[in-house]
Amino acid sequence: MLKPQIISLPKILDKRGNLSFFEHPNQLPFEIARTYWIYDVPGGEVRGSHAFKEQQEFIVALSGSFDVIINNGEKETKFSLNRSYDGLYVPKMYWRRLENFSTNSLALIVSDKHFDADDYIRDFDRFKTLRNEI
Repeated sequence: MLKPQIISLPKILDKRGNLSFFEHPNQLPFEIARTYWIYDVPGGEVRGSHAFKEQQEFIVALSGSFDVIINNGEKETKFSLNRSYDGLYVPKMYWRRLENFSTNSLALIVSDKHFDADDYIRDFDRFKTLRNEI
């Protein structure tokens, strides 16, 4: 099973402004089916707090910073995203929450599935039970 990990993206340095990108299969281990972003998060708010049965995601802080807390059912790991050329790959069946958003932060998330409410696991105890069955 793949594990959550930071993927460093290419950086094209230019005096006019830098450019970074990601694509499948060079940086992403999946083809993109959906893209969404989270912004204007009020101080102290938490986003996410769920897992996916099948969906994989890649999360980038395009602006500002935030933390992504990943839980495998036994252990939590914190990933601080604050550079637009680093992203976090989150495989299926990992609980994740986003917190500690800086002012004007912008989280870009791409996934390999279209939205499906049935793919969400929103109860942590249920997540742990399903995770132990893997």
